[in-house]
Order: sequence, then C-alpha cells, then structure tokens
Amino acid sequence: TPVAVVCAGAKTVLDIPRTLEYLETQGVCVATYGSDEFPAFYSPSSGCASPCRFDSPKEAAELIRASSRLGLQSGMVLAVPIPEEHMADGAEVERAIGAALEEADARRIAGNEVTPFLLKRIAEITGGKSLAANIHLIKHNAWVGGQIAVALAASAAAPAPA
Repeated sequence: TPVAVVCAGAKTVLDIPRTLEYLETQGVCVATYGSDEFPAFYSPSSGCASPCRFDSPKEAAELIRASSRLGLQSGMVLAVPIPEEHMADGAEVERAIGAALEEADARRIAGNEVTPFLLKRIAEITGGKSLAANIHLIKHNAWVGGQIAVALAASAAAPAPA
C-alpha cells in the first residue's frame, strides 16, 4: 500500500539490521532525515546505515511524489532522528529494555500487551527519561511530518514540468 510513515526509527526492542533487511525485501523505501545513519527511536544513532537520506521536507515530498509517479505500491519509512538534546542515554535505555524484556518473559506477557508493558517498565526503570524522550520525539515527528505534508501539497499545486 502506498503510504509514507514518519517515525523515529524502529522500536528499540527490535533487531534494527534485520528490520531494515526485511523492509528492503518488501520494497519499502527507507530514508532518514538529515543523517546517513538510521535512528534507534530514543537515540539518533543505531549503528546501521540508512539506505537513503533526505535533507529537507521538500526532498521527502519529492521522494513521495516520485514513488507515486512510478506507480509503486509499497510504503515508505521516513525516519526522523530525535534531536540530540532530547535523546535518552542509549546505554541506560538498553539496560532498561533488557530488564523489561526479562520481566515480560517471566510474567508470560505476550502479543499486543508487550509494547505497552515495555514502555511503562522502561519509563519506570529510567526514572521517566525514556518517557520524556518519547514525548519530544512524537512532537518532533509531528512537526516534521507536517512540514512534509505542506511541501507535498505545494508540489501538487505546482504546474507540471514541460
């Protein structure tokens, strides 16, 4: 389905290299805003190269328009790294994730209950730092997504090249 998703990268509990590989096999375009590295949700850095980069909302809109003009039926992930001043400490979050995953496993939490449980426990373990980062990244993603929508609307209103 042709859709563009603006997000802060893959969930930190996922295997990011495997996630990127899977998206590639499904024909999903993955591009990162202002970075050659795919973000790791709470952190702008995952250690994984981004398959594509865009440096402005206008460039993201051009990617979306090109995909549409080509008739591609796959989605697109537009990854927006969390600003460094709002990121959570990566090592602290990783430790919290490990502890929360072990606890979820011990309590036999499964299915759609896992993510809410993990987010709550990670927030508790990090003393709210992960929650604060999550709030900032949601607002930042919404702002960037809005700018992309404005650029997309402007490009739709522009006359076609001759």
